[in-house]
Amino acid sequence: MTTTAPAPRIAIIGSALSGNKGASAMLESSIATLSERIPGVRFTLFSMYPAEDRAQNEYESLDIIDARPRQLGVTINTLALLYRVLPFLRPMLRSRSRAIGALASSQVLLDQGGITFTDGREKFLLYNVASILPALMVKTPVFKCAQAVGPFRNSVNRWAARRFLPRVHTLVTRGRITHEFAEQLGLTNLFAGADYAFSLELDGTEQASAAAHFDLGFFDTDAVVVGISPSVVLQKKVEARGADYVAEVAGFIDAMTASGRRVVLFPHSVRTGTDKTHNNDLPLCTRIFERLERRDGVLFIDRELSSQTLRYLIGRCDYFVASRFHAMVSSLAMSVPTLVIGWSHKYQEVLEMFQLDEWAFGHDKLEPAFLLERFDALVQAESTVREKLRSNLPTVKATSVAQADLIAAIVNESTGARA
Repeated sequence: MTTTAPAPRIAIIGSALSGNKGASAMLESSIATLSERIPGVRFTLFSMYPAEDRAQNEYESLDIIDARPRQLGVTINTLALLYRVLPFLRPMLRSRSRAIGALASSQVLLDQGGITFTDGREKFLLYNVASILPALMVKTPVFKCAQAVGPFRNSVNRWAARRFLPRVHTLVTRGRITHEFAEQLGLTNLFAGADYAFSLELDGTEQASAAAHFDLGFFDTDAVVVGISPSVVLQKKVEARGADYVAEVAGFIDAMTASGRRVVLFPHSVRTGTDKTHNNDLPLCTRIFERLERRDGVLFIDRELSSQTLRYLIGRCDYFVASRFHAMVSSLAMSVPTLVIGWSHKYQEVLEMFQLDEWAFGHDKLEPAFLLERFDALVQAESTVREKLRSNLPTVKATSVAQADLIAAIVNESTGARA
């Protein structure tokens, strides 16, 4: 009598289908690339927004488990600790807890947090630890997909990073600066990669999807189209120094339309049906749109779209001004000359891969005159910028998809040993 081996399983945390479309792009890229490499593989997403993610889940191979902060930090971590210290409870925990059962049966946990263990983000440190600790306690390898970490000057962050990062199987660094921070911490479990969202492919349905919501004739004129993606994270940092972020972005858009250009206003992170601003740029973009002096030259993407549809629309722009990290990734992936207003090294190190790091500046420099000056400089340098995008993009994409091969090797090694 023969028995059928269980399907290989991969657990995922830190990404989502709903809300932040960068997280969606990472999740969907991993499902696509790993399904190609591991026949029959199933995925379990530990979701911060389980109801919203289930409503948007079109993948038969993807299961979704409630991992909202309290559920993850208290319930799942406590059960994982019991699993670790009380071996006689393990069969019961695997059968009674979907979370523990999923972790124990998975060959690897993918942590797709975009930025973790970073100075200045200590309020997220507990979540960074709670995301990977249950897998470590049930002895499921942790693979940290391409992300930014460091610097580690803060004593609390440095202690946590030294305690937990060496225990993960692989940490994929998302650029030179992160890699140097990780090496300075003494980590050796590193792979120099590129963001997983660079692996996201369009399937040809995006134009029809966009046209169902918006008149795409907006793009079919001789006018130059400028895309812009504001960010509530950047807004908080700008307003903390007393500036009016909404007024500054609205002023830039008005300057663009006054010059005869058209503007597409992109909220790249949207949570439908709520005014909460965590992972939700829509309320901010609505305020910016309402502040405009003229709106007839502006297309406001005023609803949640898929990551692929957003990437398609971004690709229709002639230039892009990004503050959301994965909006920047999409514009680079679509070879659109991009100006970046950021708040961390994570922007600069990705632009470095394209030899375009001069086109990023920090939120502390955001003033109307400086923003217009840098945009005009980008326009003047367009041909050089486009050539650098064209020549570097294939290498960046190959570096991104290389992590799928690393993950597949872990899964295949584990299933082979189990067999």
